[in-house]
Amino acid sequence: MLTGCEDLLDSTNYTESNTGNFPNGVKDAEMLVTATYSTLNKATGATGSSYFFVSELAADDRMGGGSEDDKGPLGIAHLLKADDSQFNDFWVIRYMGIARANDAIQALSSLELEDTSARDQLLGESLFLRAFFYSELVEMFGGVPIIITPGQEFNIPRASADEVYAQITEDLKEAIGIMSSTKKYNEFESGRITRWAAQALMARNFLFYTGFYGKDELPLAGGRNVTKTEVVSWLEDCRDNSGHGLVGDFRNLWTYTNEHTKDDYPYTKDVVGIDGAPLAWVGNENKETIFSVKYANYSGWDAYQIGYTNQYILCFGMRGDVGKNGKEDTFPFGQGWGLGPISSTIWDDWNINEPDDLRRRASILNIADATEGVNYVYEGTAQMEECGYWNKKMSPISSKDAVEKYDWPNTFWMVYPEYDVSTVGEHMQGAHFQDLIVIRFADVLLMHSELTGTADGMNQVRARAGLTAKGYTLESLQRERRYELCFEGRRWADIRRWHIAEEALAKKNGITVRNKGEYKQINNGGYVERYKATNGFWPLPKTQIDLSNGILQQNTGWTGSDANYTGWNFN
Repeated sequence: MLTGCEDLLDSTNYTESNTGNFPNGVKDAEMLVTATYSTLNKATGATGSSYFFVSELAADDRMGGGSEDDKGPLGIAHLLKADDSQFNDFWVIRYMGIARANDAIQALSSLELEDTSARDQLLGESLFLRAFFYSELVEMFGGVPIIITPGQEFNIPRASADEVYAQITEDLKEAIGIMSSTKKYNEFESGRITRWAAQALMARNFLFYTGFYGKDELPLAGGRNVTKTEVVSWLEDCRDNSGHGLVGDFRNLWTYTNEHTKDDYPYTKDVVGIDGAPLAWVGNENKETIFSVKYANYSGWDAYQIGYTNQYILCFGMRGDVGKNGKEDTFPFGQGWGLGPISSTIWDDWNINEPDDLRRRASILNIADATEGVNYVYEGTAQMEECGYWNKKMSPISSKDAVEKYDWPNTFWMVYPEYDVSTVGEHMQGAHFQDLIVIRFADVLLMHSELTGTADGMNQVRARAGLTAKGYTLESLQRERRYELCFEGRRWADIRRWHIAEEALAKKNGITVRNKGEYKQINNGGYVERYKATNGFWPLPKTQIDLSNGILQQNTGWTGSDANYTGWNFN
């Protein structure tokens, strides 16, 4: 009787998705891809351990900042760790993204459709995301475990850097080959990854891998390679056929030129741009952005939602009540956590090398400049490592337009008259919606100049800043990247791959800073010694090493007590 029941009982589940019935079509597959995209925001929620944050604070153009209790950021700025699992959140989030990308890639690869274009687009996006996640991991930690198949054994040794880059290159090359080569960037849904983004990321990986490791080509599986000629051709395709381009004036990329703020800010009031038009923020949707992380106007302040607003803006805002009359005196720059103050070295070097470059004031707030209209008070906060400079590119921006509706000056976030902020809680910490720009068109032009040894792309970027043309040299290209892309997460990778990190970091010694209002001089901050000890790589989280039962091995330079940040004692 029991054996006879087999034909009578229907064991099919009609209400839950499983590997047998999901995905069933493009809409189902898109859910898998969307879940992969969402991990970009999870990394923003774990700001202090993320690749972007580490890349900014570790480089020569930033200090650690924050309060004396912010040992994580201060440690990163001195190439030290605050605790043994400081970067665990980022590690877990990136492998979560890889796992989701693996699921999407497997499902999409087996999805049979008459029209394959939609499937190929989603597959290309998933391949790009997996490559992007691995590219951040390998730059940050060196070789890491490669997991590319759902259900694959995950407790495996670290692959070599060569093997990781081979996987990245395979994914990006396939993505470039299957995503649309005819649609312009603005024909895609906002925030979607395109062929053009894959081409730019390929060039970025080529430059880091070949520069840092002293190679000529990017590896592929089976002993094959991607050559410089191929990378240049992809960059030229992106440059010529994507629809991307430079916006008319550099200052229009940054939110302080928005229509609700610019007329009340002395630096932007009544200013006509390089393109002959009044300054006007181009917004998050503009032709220069090739790949970015998207955010919401307001998502709430809790562990599950925080990453859906741009928490880097909160991190890098000036700390506390730093105006003589409170926050109003720092208009239009709002309150934040005071992390990543700008080092005086970039301001001074820039003034020597390009004194007429408008990008210097467009990118850096010099609180000693009376024309900025900011009455900053050094002694007004518990701020550490103040140099008198703050970044303008990614800072909380406020508006006086909404004075009646929003009770100025108590609202310090980007607001619009139609946006009822009275219902959204802690705005200062949870209402920053400016994109995190990961790749923009200016970088494509600069990478093309560097790879070809020609000045055309570099000089297009210079012309947009109102500067005269220069002949190509590596030194001029290095300066151009430093100034054009400052505070956008590229400097750390650049000085490492150019092998000038020790020279650049050494200049931070001798800088005068203010710690809680007191003058201090950084004397033997250990920057060069720590770089020599680690080669710029960061420690694998001890949590992951323990979970692996010792299969994962720690990076050099991170096992001794000299790798620990215990407090500010460099004077």
